[in-house]
Amino acid sequence: MASIGDAKGRVAEQFRQYRSLLAPGTPLREGLERIVNGRTGALVVLGDNAIVQQISTGGFVINTDFTPTALRELSKMDGGIVLSSGLDRILRAGVHFVPSGSIETIETGTRHRTADRIAQQAHVPVATVSASMSTIALFLEGMRFPIEPSHQIMGRADQALATLSRYRDRLTDDTRYLTGLEIADLVTLRDLVRVCQRVEMARRLAKELEGYVESLGIDGRLLQLQLFELTAGVDETATLLENDYSIEERPGKPSLEELEKLPTGDLLDPESVSSAIGFGAMPLDTHLRPKGFRLVHQAAQLDTVLTRRMLDQVDSIQELFDLSVEDLMRVDGMDAKHARALRDGLARLAELGTQS
Repeated sequence: MASIGDAKGRVAEQFRQYRSLLAPGTPLREGLERIVNGRTGALVVLGDNAIVQQISTGGFVINTDFTPTALRELSKMDGGIVLSSGLDRILRAGVHFVPSGSIETIETGTRHRTADRIAQQAHVPVATVSASMSTIALFLEGMRFPIEPSHQIMGRADQALATLSRYRDRLTDDTRYLTGLEIADLVTLRDLVRVCQRVEMARRLAKELEGYVESLGIDGRLLQLQLFELTAGVDETATLLENDYSIEERPGKPSLEELEKLPTGDLLDPESVSSAIGFGAMPLDTHLRPKGFRLVHQAAQLDTVLTRRMLDQVDSIQELFDLSVEDLMRVDGMDAKHARALRDGLARLAELGTQS
């Protein structure tokens, strides 16, 4: 089962590469859409090798530069088209393909069945255009991926974007609440888990939206800007949490990357999340004492080395708020400017902490 999962993962990664080549605004996508709009079908082999040549019969040697117009005109002939591996030249057209009939396929139409078998036998991607359904599909190693029009992708992207926006708002609220608990020394494992859940959900939605951006090509530029705005600082928050809640008695430190492996159902379970990030079966009401990396970052955004050096001088976050500018300047590498900025930032956080 592991090998099957690995194979599917490789095919999915290969599809992501070709998805960008088939995105709106690319020459290949324009050529395929011209075929769709002309209400004709096509079978286009996206690459050439010895196996492709072996299972090809008839047709014409073209060997000309690829253009969307040329692809559309050549698709009017019976037979398929073979492109170079770089997709920059049309090598042959009007080709009749005879792949092995012993290769299993669930496709029923002649064109799609042939495309599926070519992709499996020659290990090259094959694009098809259905004349009856006016749809585009990409075949890779026994798997079929529909190439959807922009308006369908944009509809799902808008829903994902709205969901990400809500999760980002919740993440902001939860991190602000966590800050107040850290200042009051009242953090529990449950509070940390709640923020980690928000971070991972935001990451998953961002990954889904990145796929939509790739699929949309030039139509996804606005979506890409919105995605960048909504995900700014999420990875940084994860890193700061990992640094804050490491425990010397336990080797290593919490790893939010492990949450990527959790099914969605387990991600909603606090105990599963707690175990995944490295806290094992520790009770959720366990009191935690963060080191202060996130608080210092909020207060003055010092670099990690200087922050660690300063935090090594105190036993708890609460001691930070009692340090004067002169005390802070005794830390190796801390100048007066950064010391004052940190002192003022901590004062603002302390005021917000009393209000939360």
